[in-house]
Amino acid sequence: MAGLAKNQLHMVEVTGYTAEGLGVARIGGQVVFIHGGVRGETCTVQVLKVQKQVAFAKVRQVLVPAPGRQAVDCPHYPACGGCALRHLTYDEELEAKRQRVEDALRRIGGADIAVSEILPSPQVLHYRNKSQFPVGRDGTIGFYRARSHTVIPVSDCLLQRPEANRAAQALGRYMSRYAVPGYDETTGTGLIRHLYVRTSAAGASLVCVVANGAQLPHEAQLVELLREACPGITGVVLNSNTRETNVILGESYRTLWGSDRLEDTLCGLRFVLSVPSFYQVNREQAERLYQRAIEMAGLTGQETVLDLYCGTGTITLAMAGRARRVLGAEIVAPAIEDARNNAVRNNIANAEFFCGDAGAVAERLAAEQLRPDVITVDPPRKGLGEEVIPAIARMAPERVVYVSCDPATLARDIKRFAGVGYRLAEAVAVDMFPRTSHVETVVLLSKLKCDLIISNDT
Repeated sequence: MAGLAKNQLHMVEVTGYTAEGLGVARIGGQVVFIHGGVRGETCTVQVLKVQKQVAFAKVRQVLVPAPGRQAVDCPHYPACGGCALRHLTYDEELEAKRQRVEDALRRIGGADIAVSEILPSPQVLHYRNKSQFPVGRDGTIGFYRARSHTVIPVSDCLLQRPEANRAAQALGRYMSRYAVPGYDETTGTGLIRHLYVRTSAAGASLVCVVANGAQLPHEAQLVELLREACPGITGVVLNSNTRETNVILGESYRTLWGSDRLEDTLCGLRFVLSVPSFYQVNREQAERLYQRAIEMAGLTGQETVLDLYCGTGTITLAMAGRARRVLGAEIVAPAIEDARNNAVRNNIANAEFFCGDAGAVAERLAAEQLRPDVITVDPPRKGLGEEVIPAIARMAPERVVYVSCDPATLARDIKRFAGVGYRLAEAVAVDMFPRTSHVETVVLLSKLKCDLIISNDT
């Protein structure tokens, strides 16, 4: 990029944000993404890297501060990569996320719609009910440094529940006391890879230690240290992951003490979760998200609802009390087992669950002439597989409720839905992950052209 060079200092005015929460400015007509930049402020920035289409910089001095800037409340920020927006006021963070969703729906999805609302999280501190602490080869327990796989020590993360922070400290004491090595991903040696903690609203915790092997030295002492640090622990599980992969959990589990399940309540229902089960990490905000999804579904008690990517059945079972029949599909077998047990636990008799890939299940149900009134989808960050949307169209539901954790893939899929006769009728942003750049969205898609839908059966 002509005219810009690394380490140069420039005065800029920040005009907006990227999807990752970086400030956006221009220097001599060139776009620059600024770490720590706040919309509306004038600042001096130092150029860090110059690429063909864009440059990156960081704030060196704020000359005219914007109302959206606040003092950082975490000593690990911004070195730790867990948060991206701690320098913003919460109101500014919400507006940045709302604008991000609206921009994606318009630019990528081609939808002429305003996202007029973003639901703020009731909690912005210690809201995560699932914690995943990586362990460095030197035994450091914390989180990855931003844009790296180097683990930096974090003893009291402001996103995690206090029980999870105490469990991480207890694991550190165990590793130090018994000289248990951390995992070295470059050589595949060492033992402790991750600490994985689920915590219920009542403060009970399920702790899982992920190891490069099937055994740990001094397992009884590890359990003792964890129970001392977190009296509410219901179980300690060892997960064996010996693969050279960035995937956190392996396939083998062994219970060292207590139960391998944790119970929580959501939307008035009781859910029992295993370690790998999908469950929203912000429980209070998940209830608000699911309530909005139920409202969009427009249920009267007479509908058949199909829930793809159902996880442990949270959305499925939340809708069961408002529908005649609900069906859920999920590829993770333990999650489906949990979903079926959760239906029994809550005395829900009108729910069925299928284990399988969402696309394959949708195609099979479409071939079986299932005609649900409403289909809900809550896919992973990559969005819907290419085969899912045509299969949904063949089932011809009146409404599709799409819950998304990535505005870009949501917008892409909305454009695909438009091609099979579904229009975007409503969109609400939901701040499920305060202080990070991530944002959840729930949208309603309505069937537009019956003749176009029917033509897809041929």
